[in-house]
Amino acid sequence: MYGPDSEQKDVFEEVGAPIIKGIIEGFNGTIFAYGQTGSGKTFTMEGPDHHDSRLKGMIPRMFQGLFNLIDEAEEEIEFTVKVSFLEIYMEKIMDLLDPKKSNLSVRRDPNQGVYVKDASEVYVNNPEEMLGVMEAGSRNRSIASTRMNAASSRSHSLFVCTVFQKNTKNDSTKIGKLCCIDLAGSEKTMKTNATGQTLEEAKMINKSLSALGNVINALTDSKKSKHIPYRDSKLTQILQESIGGNSLTCLIIT
Repeated sequence: MYGPDSEQKDVFEEVGAPIIKGIIEGFNGTIFAYGQTGSGKTFTMEGPDHHDSRLKGMIPRMFQGLFNLIDEAEEEIEFTVKVSFLEIYMEKIMDLLDPKKSNLSVRRDPNQGVYVKDASEVYVNNPEEMLGVMEAGSRNRSIASTRMNAASSRSHSLFVCTVFQKNTKNDSTKIGKLCCIDLAGSEKTMKTNATGQTLEEAKMINKSLSALGNVINALTDSKKSKHIPYRDSKLTQILQESIGGNSLTCLIIT
């Protein structure tokens, strides 16, 4: 548990750094922030200043940590890193790097695995370029005002980073995928005074979060649950390969 005196770096070192190490080893890794509207999810994941050494959040620190490990890798390992930035709003997947792309679909391919069709992908060479992609996408997120939070996120945002490795000596390859997710805030409508479109958004947000909870419960109680309900929401469809199986997952509850 982290109290009010905890620093951003403390959270990263305990829960973020092991996931980044796993990505380099070929695992998929996912980190969530979950909590009520206004509880500090975006502060934890992104931070109020992406470039401030003390205030920057988990995602900027994971970018830097990833490239630190790439720089430390053996010379015969070649790395290719690509990123995409998606938003799930009212159960519709939108491309935050190209707002003209909306209502995208989730597909599965024997070679490619689970992916979002037509989502923009940007190749990056350093953490600064990754930050630039995230900042560009963040400006396109769906925001609405509620009584509990004047800048409440009405959507889930998913920053997806795929790391491809090739060993030039023996031609072996390794792939790891990192998903950094800032979940929309759960809400009690009596507290937020939400009405109209904002109320409908709140209902959809809570339904999506319930679907995620059901998947996590099924994964952690395999004796009782033989079926994992990934198809109950767009979020859990996208994360099929990132929260079950060959993956490392961390849920930060704010």
